[in-house]
Amino acid sequence: MSTESVVTASRDETGAPAVPGPASGASSGASSGAEPAADGGPAADGGPAADGGPAADGGPAVDVTRLRVALARLSRRLRKHQLAGLTPTQLAALATVERSGPMRLGDLAAAEGIAPSTLTRLVTALEDSGYVRRYADPSDARASTLAITPRGHDMLERLRTETTMVLTQSLTLLTPAQRAALAEALPVLEQLAEPPGS
Repeated sequence: MSTESVVTASRDETGAPAVPGPASGASSGASSGAEPAADGGPAADGGPAADGGPAADGGPAVDVTRLRVALARLSRRLRKHQLAGLTPTQLAALATVERSGPMRLGDLAAAEGIAPSTLTRLVTALEDSGYVRRYADPSDARASTLAITPRGHDMLERLRTETTMVLTQSLTLLTPAQRAALAEALPVLEQLAEPPGS
Protein backbone atom coordinates (compact mmCIF):
# COMPACT_ATOMS: atom_id res chain seq x y z
CA MET A 1 0.00 0.00 0.00
CA SER A 2 1.37 3.44 -0.90
CA THR A 3 1.84 5.58 2.18
CA GLU A 4 0.86 8.62 0.14
CA SER A 5 -2.63 7.17 -0.23
CA VAL A 6 -3.39 7.16 3.48
CA VAL A 7 -2.18 10.51 4.78
CA THR A 8 -2.21 14.14 3.83
CA ALA A 9 0.13 16.24 5.96
CA SER A 10 -1.15 19.36 7.64
CA ARG A 11 0.40 21.68 10.20
CA ASP A 12 -0.68 22.56 13.68
CA GLU A 13 0.20 25.63 15.67
CA THR A 14 3.76 24.40 16.30
CA GLY A 15 4.42 23.71 12.67
CA ALA A 16 4.17 19.92 13.03
CA PRO A 17 1.55 17.75 11.33
CA ALA A 18 -1.85 17.92 12.94
CA VAL A 19 -2.32 15.16 15.50
CA PRO A 20 -5.29 12.82 14.94
CA GLY A 21 -5.47 11.28 18.40
CA PRO A 22 -7.81 8.30 17.85
CA ALA A 23 -5.31 6.69 15.47
CA SER A 24 -3.16 5.77 18.43
CA GLY A 25 -6.03 4.15 20.28
CA ALA A 26 -7.19 2.34 17.15
CA SER A 27 -3.85 0.83 16.40
CA SER A 28 -2.60 0.10 19.90
CA GLY A 29 -5.82 -0.63 21.78
CA ALA A 30 -4.59 1.51 24.67
CA SER A 31 -6.94 1.73 27.62
CA SER A 32 -7.40 4.57 30.07
CA GLY A 33 -5.49 2.72 32.77
CA ALA A 34 -2.30 2.47 30.77
CA GLU A 35 -0.73 5.59 32.26
CA PRO A 36 -1.43 7.97 35.16
CA ALA A 37 -4.05 10.64 34.58
CA ALA A 38 -1.66 13.39 35.63
CA ASP A 39 -3.24 16.04 33.44
CA GLY A 40 -6.74 14.66 33.46
CA GLY A 41 -9.57 14.66 35.92
CA PRO A 42 -13.33 14.91 35.84
CA ALA A 43 -14.88 16.80 32.98
CA ALA A 44 -16.33 20.23 33.63
CA ASP A 45 -20.04 20.51 34.39
CA GLY A 46 -22.11 20.07 31.28
CA GLY A 47 -19.45 18.07 29.43
CA PRO A 48 -19.10 14.34 28.90
CA ALA A 49 -18.24 12.21 31.89
CA ALA A 50 -14.53 11.37 32.24
CA ASP A 51 -15.33 7.68 32.63
CA GLY A 52 -17.46 7.54 29.50
CA GLY A 53 -20.79 7.89 31.31
CA PRO A 54 -23.80 9.63 29.76
CA ALA A 55 -23.19 13.15 28.48
CA ALA A 56 -25.22 15.94 30.09
CA ASP A 57 -26.69 16.99 26.74
CA GLY A 58 -27.91 13.47 25.99
CA GLY A 59 -25.41 12.98 23.15
CA PRO A 60 -23.03 10.04 22.73
CA ALA A 61 -20.66 9.53 25.65
CA VAL A 62 -16.94 10.14 25.19
CA ASP A 63 -14.35 8.45 27.39
CA VAL A 64 -12.37 11.62 28.11
CA THR A 65 -9.57 9.85 29.95
CA ARG A 66 -9.04 7.41 27.11
CA LEU A 67 -9.03 10.23 24.59
CA ARG A 68 -6.52 12.23 26.64
CA VAL A 69 -4.17 9.29 27.01
CA ALA A 70 -4.31 8.52 23.29
CA LEU A 71 -3.61 12.13 22.34
CA ALA A 72 -0.72 12.38 24.82
CA ARG A 73 0.88 9.17 23.59
CA LEU A 74 0.63 10.16 19.95
CA SER A 75 1.98 13.62 20.72
CA ARG A 76 5.04 12.08 22.37
CA ARG A 77 5.64 9.84 19.34
CA LEU A 78 5.51 12.84 17.03
CA ARG A 79 7.65 15.06 19.23
CA LYS A 80 10.98 15.55 17.46
CA HIS A 81 12.30 18.67 19.19
CA GLN A 82 15.35 16.75 20.39
CA LEU A 83 16.53 16.43 16.78
CA ALA A 84 17.02 20.19 16.74
CA GLY A 85 18.61 20.33 20.19
CA LEU A 86 15.68 22.40 21.48
CA THR A 87 13.11 22.12 24.23
CA PRO A 88 9.42 21.94 23.26
CA THR A 89 8.99 25.56 24.41
CA GLN A 90 11.89 26.75 22.26
CA LEU A 91 10.59 24.84 19.26
CA ALA A 92 7.09 26.28 19.68
CA ALA A 93 8.50 29.82 19.90
CA LEU A 94 10.58 29.28 16.77
CA ALA A 95 7.51 28.07 14.88
CA THR A 96 5.61 31.16 16.03
CA VAL A 97 8.35 33.44 14.70
CA GLU A 98 8.28 31.60 11.38
CA ARG A 99 4.50 31.78 11.13
CA SER A 100 4.12 35.42 12.24
CA GLY A 101 7.17 36.85 10.54
CA PRO A 102 9.64 39.23 12.23
CA MET A 103 8.19 40.17 15.60
CA ARG A 104 9.14 42.09 18.71
CA LEU A 105 10.34 40.12 21.69
CA GLY A 106 7.45 41.39 23.79
CA ASP A 107 4.96 40.17 21.20
CA LEU A 108 6.60 36.75 21.17
CA ALA A 109 6.43 36.54 24.97
CA ALA A 110 2.73 37.41 24.87
CA ALA A 111 2.01 34.94 22.09
CA GLU A 112 3.75 32.10 23.94
CA GLY A 113 2.60 33.10 27.42
CA ILE A 114 6.10 33.21 28.90
CA ALA A 115 7.81 35.61 31.30
CA PRO A 116 10.43 38.11 30.07
CA SER A 117 13.21 36.35 31.98
CA THR A 118 12.31 33.04 30.36
CA LEU A 119 12.09 34.72 26.95
CA THR A 120 15.63 36.06 27.27
CA ARG A 121 17.05 32.57 27.83
CA LEU A 122 14.86 31.13 25.10
CA VAL A 123 15.93 33.68 22.48
CA THR A 124 19.58 33.30 23.46
CA ALA A 125 19.36 29.53 22.89
CA LEU A 126 17.72 30.03 19.49
CA GLU A 127 20.35 32.60 18.51
CA ASP A 128 23.21 30.36 19.64
CA SER A 129 21.80 27.56 17.48
CA GLY A 130 21.62 29.89 14.48
CA TYR A 131 17.84 29.53 14.17
CA VAL A 132 16.90 33.19 14.68
CA ARG A 133 18.52 36.59 14.33
CA ARG A 134 17.83 39.64 16.46
CA TYR A 135 17.57 43.08 14.86
CA ALA A 136 17.20 46.55 16.31
CA ASP A 137 13.70 47.92 15.82
CA PRO A 138 14.06 51.05 13.66
CA SER A 139 10.89 52.54 15.16
CA ASP A 140 11.93 51.97 18.78
CA ALA A 141 15.56 52.00 19.89
CA ARG A 142 14.64 50.17 23.09
CA ALA A 143 13.03 47.22 21.31
CA SER A 144 14.38 44.30 19.30
CA THR A 145 12.83 42.35 16.46
CA LEU A 146 13.32 38.62 16.02
CA ALA A 147 13.34 36.87 12.64
CA ILE A 148 13.88 33.26 11.66
CA THR A 149 17.01 32.40 9.67
CA PRO A 150 17.24 30.06 6.66
CA ARG A 151 18.82 27.51 9.01
CA GLY A 152 15.83 27.75 11.36
CA HIS A 153 13.36 27.39 8.52
CA ASP A 154 15.20 24.36 7.12
CA MET A 155 15.24 22.72 10.54
CA LEU A 156 11.48 23.15 10.98
CA GLU A 157 10.87 21.66 7.54
CA ARG A 158 13.04 18.67 8.44
CA LEU A 159 11.08 18.09 11.64
CA ARG A 160 7.80 18.28 9.74
CA THR A 161 9.06 15.70 7.30
CA GLU A 162 10.13 13.39 10.14
CA THR A 163 6.81 13.62 11.97
CA THR A 164 4.83 13.14 8.76
CA MET A 165 6.78 9.94 8.04
CA VAL A 166 6.07 8.59 11.54
CA LEU A 167 2.37 9.32 11.22
CA THR A 168 2.17 7.93 7.69
CA GLN A 169 3.73 4.64 8.79
CA SER A 170 1.24 4.38 11.65
CA LEU A 171 -1.72 4.95 9.34
CA THR A 172 -0.68 2.08 7.08
CA LEU A 173 -1.35 -0.27 10.03
CA LEU A 174 -5.01 0.73 10.16
CA THR A 175 -7.83 -0.98 8.29
CA PRO A 176 -9.73 0.95 5.61
CA ALA A 177 -12.66 1.28 8.01
CA GLN A 178 -10.39 2.71 10.73
CA ARG A 179 -8.88 5.22 8.31
CA ALA A 180 -12.37 6.26 7.21
CA ALA A 181 -13.40 6.79 10.84
CA LEU A 182 -10.27 8.83 11.47
CA ALA A 183 -10.86 10.98 8.38
CA GLU A 184 -14.42 11.66 9.54
CA ALA A 185 -13.17 12.64 13.02
CA LEU A 186 -10.51 15.11 11.78
CA PRO A 187 -12.79 18.21 11.80
CA VAL A 188 -13.77 17.47 15.40
CA LEU A 189 -10.14 16.99 16.45
CA GLU A 190 -9.18 20.24 14.74
CA GLN A 191 -11.94 22.01 16.64
CA LEU A 192 -10.72 20.54 19.95
CA ALA A 193 -7.22 21.83 19.17
CA GLU A 194 -8.44 25.41 18.83
CA PRO A 195 -8.40 27.69 21.89
CA PRO A 196 -11.86 28.14 23.47
CA GLY A 197 -13.79 30.99 21.91
CA SER A 198 -11.59 31.22 18.84
